[in-house]
Amino acid sequence: MTVRAKKHLGQHFLKDETIAKKIADSLSFEGYRHILEIGPGMGVLTKYLLKKDKTLWVVEIDRESIAYLNTHFLHLSDRIIQADFLKMDLHDYFKEEPFAIIGNFPYNISSQIVFKAIENRERIPEFSGMFQKEVAQRITGKPGNKTYGILSVLTQAFYDTEYLFSVPPSVFSPPPKVDSGVIKLVRKKNYTLPVDTAFFFRVVKTAFNQRRKTLRNSLKSFELSDKLKEDAIFALRPEQLSVQQFIELTKSLAEDGTRDQ
Repeated sequence: MTVRAKKHLGQHFLKDETIAKKIADSLSFEGYRHILEIGPGMGVLTKYLLKKDKTLWVVEIDRESIAYLNTHFLHLSDRIIQADFLKMDLHDYFKEEPFAIIGNFPYNISSQIVFKAIENRERIPEFSGMFQKEVAQRITGKPGNKTYGILSVLTQAFYDTEYLFSVPPSVFSPPPKVDSGVIKLVRKKNYTLPVDTAFFFRVVKTAFNQRRKTLRNSLKSFELSDKLKEDAIFALRPEQLSVQQFIELTKSLAEDGTRDQ
């Protein structure tokens, strides 16, 4: 029995055992008892994760994959969750306990998976997995680089990011039309921001919505005071700012009494 890859679910099954093992070994397995694998498919990564001294859970939306996993991983059956990860209430399964996320992620929802992890950052100390290469580069992008954007800043505000290695289309069935990249996120020791998080998100998103413009123009909707406009930072474009500078910028905007109109 094999599972048919379904285009609408963004399924590309990894068939390279060496790469599967490398992804499984990318976590440190320190500071938590549980691992959640997203989109296990036919379990090529799952079998390596089961060898770790942790409690493995898997979440899969595809019924055919669920049937395959139930047949081939009998001792995992009570921890196979048939659900959409993006709609899952993680508290139902892990309460307040920390857990790591790992997977060969469906490319059509991979950015949303990262954003959900960020929302639940107090319980997710570590995260690693396979993305479309372009998305992996955006998550790990550095200031001044064209890949640096909203996803980079919002992830790196809370996690240290590392691009581990690239993966060619040939190791998947069916092969995707793009290269892939495996990355790792490790939560920062201090992952609380000294500013309102929702306001920080809004500042970053507003700035990058017009990334070619200077902040003086892209942040016009915040109705900056004349005094604040004089700050040299407003002559920069958003891709030139570090995460720390975005935090300082958010602080300045909050103190200026400005709010997005």
